Amino acid sequence: MRITTRLAHSHSSVNTSEQKAQNQIKTPEDSIQYVLLPSNARKRYKKLLASQPSLEEESENSGYNKFVDGKDKSLGIIVSGIAYNYLLENFDGGEIPFPFIKISQYPLPKKMIEKLCDECNEIMVIEEGYPLIEESISGLLGRGIKVRGRFDGSIPRDGELNPNIVAQALGLETLQSNPVSDIIVGRPPSLCDGCPHADTFRAINEAMAEHSKGRNFSDIGCYTLGALPPYQSINSCVDMGASITMAKGAADAGLLPSISVIGDSTFTHSGITGLLDAVNDKSPITIFILDNYTTAMTGGQFSPANGRIEEICKGVGVEAEHIRIIEPLKKNHNDNVRIIKEEVAYNGVSVIIPRRECVVTLTQKSKEKKKAKQ
Repeated sequence: MRITTRLAHSHSSVNTSEQKAQNQIKTPEDSIQYVLLPSNARKRYKKLLASQPSLEEESENSGYNKFVDGKDKSLGIIVSGIAYNYLLENFDGGEIPFPFIKISQYPLPKKMIEKLCDECNEIMVIEEGYPLIEESISGLLGRGIKVRGRFDGSIPRDGELNPNIVAQALGLETLQSNPVSDIIVGRPPSLCDGCPHADTFRAINEAMAEHSKGRNFSDIGCYTLGALPPYQSINSCVDMGASITMAKGAADAGLLPSISVIGDSTFTHSGITGLLDAVNDKSPITIFILDNYTTAMTGGQFSPANGRIEEICKGVGVEAEHIRIIEPLKKNHNDNVRIIKEEVAYNGVSVIIPRRECVVTLTQKSKEKKKAKQ
């Protein structure tokens, strides 16, 4: 499945059917097919290449990819995903005058594309995100037909598509703008009112005010919003667990002090190994493990670290006296700033655990208690 921003932000009702019987558990016939030693990997790759013709045939005949003829052969269109909806909007859902291929299955249907190229003067590729199809067909065709799209500037190289961009690429009159969107100012995402991370960032900012910016390496979670105003507290978000290893690398290279911010669930997902490396190398970093008792960013699932963060840190070798727990509340601000300064000044690995429940899950629990009493 090709993930794009609109797809990731979409939701829909789904009609379910009777569940099919699951496959019986069995081991693979080739018992070493998942052992990717070089000698075996070469064999597996040959098998993968050998399967391509059948995959291409399936792509041509499954019905998920379709060729729709049109009267105006000056242009052939290859379209995929939500870009197809934008194309339809420009013709009010009616007949599209140009021949087009709607891509819904990979690998690309080579015969369909060759047919489109044979019939049309040039090709327009309309796809969301990176120009994957546009790049692929340049090697697929091996002919001189002009291909328009993101690479030649017919469609902007960056940013999401919309119906007006598609209209401009096709030389059509753009659709009317939405009068509501013209007057409503976009609101950037922000931490919830009462979020414990907000009080943590205020304390971090004050404690680190005497040092230059660019020292706070963060991770993926609600707390990543600490990069935005009014906090502007964190300086990185790369992948889960990278905050600790990036802070370690910075400190080992001489950027002192260096700190990292990671959530409780992200810490158990992929942060523990980075902490172990920092302990083994005695890297002078301070790690904030933000404990809000839940996996807040993705809906409030149970956090595997719940109630065990301190023991995990001790288990990988962090000195007990440098595992500090603070309660991120305005009334504790001065004490929290003092503790942060003490640990940042320590020439070794220290862990600070700001601990207060996520305001969203706390509110949900309160509502459930009230319902239970009624």
